[in-house]
Amino acid sequence: MGPHPAVAAIRLAVRRVLHDVLTEHQTDPAATAGRHPLGPSPDRPAPLVLVACSGGADSMALASALAFESRKLAVRAGGITVDHGLQAGSAQRAAEVAGRMAALGLDPVETVAVTVGSEGGPEAAARDARYAALDEAAERHGATAVLLGHTRDDQAETVLLGLARGSGIRSLSGMAAVSGAAGRYRRPFLELDRQTVRKACVAQELAVWDDPHNADPAYTRSRLRHEGLPALEKALGKGVVEALARTAQLSRDDADALDSWAADAEAAVRDESGRLECAKLFGLPPAVRRRILRRAMIAEGAPAGSLFARHIEEVDRLITGWRGQGAINLPGRVEARRQGGRLVIRQG
Repeated sequence: MGPHPAVAAIRLAVRRVLHDVLTEHQTDPAATAGRHPLGPSPDRPAPLVLVACSGGADSMALASALAFESRKLAVRAGGITVDHGLQAGSAQRAAEVAGRMAALGLDPVETVAVTVGSEGGPEAAARDARYAALDEAAERHGATAVLLGHTRDDQAETVLLGLARGSGIRSLSGMAAVSGAAGRYRRPFLELDRQTVRKACVAQELAVWDDPHNADPAYTRSRLRHEGLPALEKALGKGVVEALARTAQLSRDDADALDSWAADAEAAVRDESGRLECAKLFGLPPAVRRRILRRAMIAEGAPAGSLFARHIEEVDRLITGWRGQGAINLPGRVEARRQGGRLVIRQG
């Protein structure tokens, strides 16, 4: 008798990602230089894949599937849990999660404590601190990939949050299956719903921890999860989550094409000294022009996560609605001004 259908589904999703990681590792010149092409050896260890585990159902199911599948493949599997320090007893809870991952056979396993700031609000600040900790841990351990337990439901919530902010098509594209530097972050569960993942935990008798923040109405995503999405399904019928996930993929395809167009067009709108020429920018479609502007702002030090549509629109008006207005202040102490027919973006 085979595993429970939910268990089989999560294992298959992880197996596919591990096969991708192995294929990339075997074709990476830096990973294979001077090494024999057959399997791992003492001087050529198998790639290390870490799971980011909070102890919740999504990440515990992911940790379990990684532990199971890695034993059948030439992959080392470990786990990281981040202690945000935002709740009483968080250090003890993180230690318990690390113990559960070790019991699954993951190695290395560690907890990383972080200090959460306040920039961008509590949810954004916690996310920034978490990803910084995961990046550092991946570098320190030499991990090829870090698995994240985001599900199709999380994707739907992300799309709705982007829509509510009035963000562009890139925001509506939600979370990518592969993201981060050199494709570090992988999300195997984006095509699986939260219910399937929870069923897998029950079937395997995995102990899970339900973060009370996930049910706290003080947090926007929590309100959306427990009030917004159920209201949409009541008004529009079942299938809203699946439709939003499809919207994310379609939006991602469109956004990727526009990003590619903008990257190709950028050189043609710069003068010999590399400055952006307003007249040439004006001749581009707005979606392409604004992407070039955003890329230029980030290149000068504006944090990508703090750049919103209103910032891009204000700078765009220096090109499309020029009336002698002054400099535009942007996040990261970056400013944009029009000067002599050129758009000057620099850190002040």
